[in-house]
Amino acid sequence: MKKIALVLVVWLSLVVSAAAITSPNERLADPVLEARAVELSKKLRCVVCQNESIEDSHADLAYDIRTIVRLQIKAGSTDEQVLNFLRARYGDYILLDPPFMWRTVILWTIPGIVFWIAAYLAIPLLKRKRRAKKKRLI
Repeated sequence: MKKIALVLVVWLSLVVSAAAITSPNERLADPVLEARAVELSKKLRCVVCQNESIEDSHADLAYDIRTIVRLQIKAGSTDEQVLNFLRARYGDYILLDPPFMWRTVILWTIPGIVFWIAAYLAIPLLKRKRRAKKKRLI
C-alpha cells in the first residue's frame, strides 16, 4: 500500500512539474484571432512581475491570464469585453495603462504637486545662496 501511494505521489509530482516546465501550445489556430490575443496581452500587466506585460512574462499567473484571453477571444468576446472581464476580476491594476478616473486622480497628480512644492521651496533658497555668494565675492 505504501509503495502504491509513493508511486502515485511521484507520478503526480512529475505531471505537475512537467505541466509547469513545458509550455503547451497556447496559440490560437486562426492567425487573426492570435494577433488580437497578442495585442490584448501586451496591454495587460503581469500582477506578479509588476511592470511587464503578460505577453512577455513567464510567470504562471501570466500564462493563466493569457489562456483566459485566448479562451474569451475564441468564445467570440470583443476586446472590450475581455478587458472588462479581467478588470472585474483583477481591478484596474491589470491594465498597463490604467484609465484616468476620479478615484485615481490623486495618483496621477501627486508627482506634479511634489514637483511644484519642491520648486516653490528651492527657488528662494537658491536665490539666497546666490546673493550670499555675491556678497562674499565683493
